[in-house]
Amino acid sequence: MLALRQAIENIPETTIFGRVAGVQGLMVEVAGALSSLSIGSRVNIAARDGHDVPCEVAGFRAGRALCLPFKTLDGVRLGCRATAISDVPAVHPTKAWLGRVINAFGEPIDGKGPLPQGNYSYPLRNVPPPAHKRAKVGSRLDLGVRVLNSFATLCRGQRMGIFAGSGVGKSVLLSMLARYTASDVSVIGLIGERGREVKEFIENDLGPEGLARSIVVVATSDESALMRRQAANLTMALSEYFRDQGKDVLCLMDSVTRFAMAQREIGLSCGEPPASKGYTPTVFSELPRLLERAGPGTGKGSITGLFTVLVEGDDHNEPIADAVRGILDGHIVLERAIAERGRYPAVNVLKSVSRTMPHCHPAADQAVISEARRVLSLYEDMAELIRLGAYRPGSDAETDQAIRLYPAIEAFMKQGKDEKADLAKGFAQLAQILKPPAPAKGATR
Repeated sequence: MLALRQAIENIPETTIFGRVAGVQGLMVEVAGALSSLSIGSRVNIAARDGHDVPCEVAGFRAGRALCLPFKTLDGVRLGCRATAISDVPAVHPTKAWLGRVINAFGEPIDGKGPLPQGNYSYPLRNVPPPAHKRAKVGSRLDLGVRVLNSFATLCRGQRMGIFAGSGVGKSVLLSMLARYTASDVSVIGLIGERGREVKEFIENDLGPEGLARSIVVVATSDESALMRRQAANLTMALSEYFRDQGKDVLCLMDSVTRFAMAQREIGLSCGEPPASKGYTPTVFSELPRLLERAGPGTGKGSITGLFTVLVEGDDHNEPIADAVRGILDGHIVLERAIAERGRYPAVNVLKSVSRTMPHCHPAADQAVISEARRVLSLYEDMAELIRLGAYRPGSDAETDQAIRLYPAIEAFMKQGKDEKADLAKGFAQLAQILKPPAPAKGATR
């Protein structure tokens, strides 16, 4: 009833409309009574064949509103009626949305019927909680993935980036995190995803078990830049709703790079000058506004955010990767060379960092991690010599130890997508691998 009352109160007393005065590329210029419009306002354009094209006001120029469409401009011509919509873009979620797949407008696309509307309105473009009122990150979180639990441990409310090129196993890793992470709710945003892969991800990778406690927001690569950007904002709005209910939320977004590309498209259409690699200045201002919404709340709930970054040409220092790395609380690096030798998840633990470590671990577990990293680092330093046969066993005791332990640590980090790992058991296994071998019977010291 509260949502209905709010909807009735938001019905405007008068209808304000203008007319399409020009179209250039994706930009629609609307002239007329523009006093009620502001940046971010919504406008519906009545196309020639009777359907409406929803648009968003992105700027003003020479007394006209510059609008970007959410859908194709087929049927839009000069003089088409453009009606202003007064309500603020928002969503009214409930717990009944769990297990559903929706689009960037919050509409169901899974064929399971309409979505019930909740009592409270959550704006799509919300602001993060005040920094001084936020709780600190919580205790360490069991992700169900051994290599991440051990070498890049997350805390509740932490934000991490997953950096990888295409085809290195990001989607499978995300599906494992959605199914196995010890959280109350998962909100998954598929931003600019290939249309073919959406159903495969939901049915094969996520599965009924993962979907039952998740909401999946989908905006495929063929949809407009506004739809892709709005899908990312909707993902965060739904996460904020469950956080405010006191839930520990796992927010997965694939990918932040496609959100940045959508914002670049919008900026260039509005006449912004391209800056680094064609990305406009608003890209680098919108990224922190989006990513800072994840994290601890002001109450009991939290949003643990895992955001994938698609690095172009495997360049981990390209502009978006560099900007995101500076905003988040750590980064997980997936490496193509590791994937090519058949070890999945293809995490390079020496290049991955979690900024909450070592404070989230007891001293015993931290000692195990430090020793395992030391062994891996020693082996990697000598890897080329070992492969060429140039290293002579017995030359260095520490290198000999690294050569002996490396296969077992590699096997420890390997995990099938249907296998769930326990955080505490993982540390016990790693400690057992690093344990010095018992002396042979009859051996003298």
